[in-house]
Amino acid sequence: MASSEAHVDVAGRSVRISSPDKLSYPEAGITKLDLATYYASVAEGVFRALAGRPVALNRFPDGLGGASFYMKHAPKGLPDWVQTVRVTFPSGRTGDEVCVTEAATVVWAVQMGALELHPWPVRRSDTDHPDELRIDLDPQPGTGFAQAVEAAGEAKALCDEVGLTPYVKTSGGRGLHLLVRLEPRWTFVEARRAVIAFARELERRRPDLVTTSWWKEERGERIFVDFNQMARDRMLAAAYSTRAHPTATVSMPVRWTELSDIAPEDFTVRTVPPLLAERGDAHADIDAAAFTLDALLEMAEVDERDRGLGDMPYPPDFPKMPGEPKRVQPSKARHVPE
Repeated sequence: MASSEAHVDVAGRSVRISSPDKLSYPEAGITKLDLATYYASVAEGVFRALAGRPVALNRFPDGLGGASFYMKHAPKGLPDWVQTVRVTFPSGRTGDEVCVTEAATVVWAVQMGALELHPWPVRRSDTDHPDELRIDLDPQPGTGFAQAVEAAGEAKALCDEVGLTPYVKTSGGRGLHLLVRLEPRWTFVEARRAVIAFARELERRRPDLVTTSWWKEERGERIFVDFNQMARDRMLAAAYSTRAHPTATVSMPVRWTELSDIAPEDFTVRTVPPLLAERGDAHADIDAAAFTLDALLEMAEVDERDRGLGDMPYPPDFPKMPGEPKRVQPSKARHVPE
């Protein structure tokens, strides 16, 4: 008979896992207990990525293949040690989200059926000023991981020029994420503006490889720099988070020198713990220094003043933002009467 519960110890706390034999990833044969044990084995790294951050959970109560939903509001009946923090959503409404204040919270998320962890780029001490700049390199149809790696190399060179130190990780899919720790002095609007300026400069340098077009019909076979991942309430998967993929891939921190020798499928729930033990955490010193957005915001000023390049469209669920262009798909806009 399958056991009805198990307990997983994480950083001095024992977390109860009900139905431990339930399959979280049926195709890979990974159970709920396997997943909880995975997070316990990478506790230091995943906590570094999530510490003090509000986090949304992509929950699959019946495992991958079943119904799923994003949990942004903290549920009722939380254990007394699972903390929350109040955040403001784009609508202006506020809500309380789960906040990771200890590594055991991640294992509790497994108990809740979470297969993905999506943290905000802020800490609970200041939820309106990001402390992390996020550059999302998203391969479009006709491109793949190799092109994302090439674009990442261009992005790193630009970061070096403007005095930023980026850390890179796989997305858990075909893309790559670059993370830069920031001094928490800028708003979401300013941080997004900085990413747009960064992306536009990449596109000018490599128009054959990189695109900033929000509209899919204009992207072509290029790597899209998803600047809206820097908007309020938009979140990337955390370092060491599993992804909702049949093989249980993981968003894996890697060193820049390793990029040309890896593939996204190398990093799964089963492979990451021994790799981490062997190689160490590639993001171990990510908190060593915080950087400024001054250079990128100066680039944004030049784009606007000298090139007439203003804001870009926000996601469709956002209210209309000041200075934002019309959210009209180009092919449809051409058919709108004057």
